[in-house]
Amino acid sequence: MPAFSGFLVFGVLGLAWFVTSATGFVSPFLLPGPFTVAQAGWQLIQDGSLAKHAAISLQRVGLGYGLSVILALPLALLFGLLPRLRSFCEPALEFLRQIPPLALLPLLILWLGIGEVQKVGVIVLSCFFPIFLGALGGIAQADPKLIEVGRICGLSRREILTRIVLPASLPALVVGLRIALGYSWRALVGAELIASSAGLGYLIIDAQNMARTDIVLVGVLVIGVLGLVADALARAALRRSAPWLRSQLELGRV
Repeated sequence: MPAFSGFLVFGVLGLAWFVTSATGFVSPFLLPGPFTVAQAGWQLIQDGSLAKHAAISLQRVGLGYGLSVILALPLALLFGLLPRLRSFCEPALEFLRQIPPLALLPLLILWLGIGEVQKVGVIVLSCFFPIFLGALGGIAQADPKLIEVGRICGLSRREILTRIVLPASLPALVVGLRIALGYSWRALVGAELIASSAGLGYLIIDAQNMARTDIVLVGVLVIGVLGLVADALARAALRRSAPWLRSQLELGRV
């Protein structure tokens, strides 16, 4: 039933889009109709350009997101185990968190060039803090009574970490991972809009320069669909790897 409701919402939005465009309430140049956009998308599929740009963007998102996870999780775990280190480094990290990654884009271009490293760097900066803060908050929420019981039962520090602390931190970590996944697309498109020769962001800005609003909408819609698919795959993987979170995932709590 929830899935049907979601498709119903998309249907209503699509109908409103069609009516708005067909009645001329908004200029077709500013908002092409669904059939015009679908035709433009089909042309991009036929000439292979849409698949090429989507594949390049997916590769960048996957690499940047994966690096963010690799960097954020061990650091969150280290801070959870060493509160003094966290207190020492927290002001600097909080300062960096307040700076939008796109504000650093000119510096990244100067330091890293306009190649793939710069684009992946923007994604890492965008994804790191949601994952890091989600994991750190989850570790801090671990029940001290359960930890004490684990110590009484003779569990080692490593066993307490893997069998008590990490499972307890998963709900907060999942929220951070999902938020970061959305941020990765935002950061990628921003990087591709400024300095790129391929990718969905480049497709959008190139279409804007040619006054092809229909292609702009194709790029936007493809990004939305890819984001939905990525989130659905992440939720499915979590259902299989962490069955105790299944009910919370289905209720939308994580």
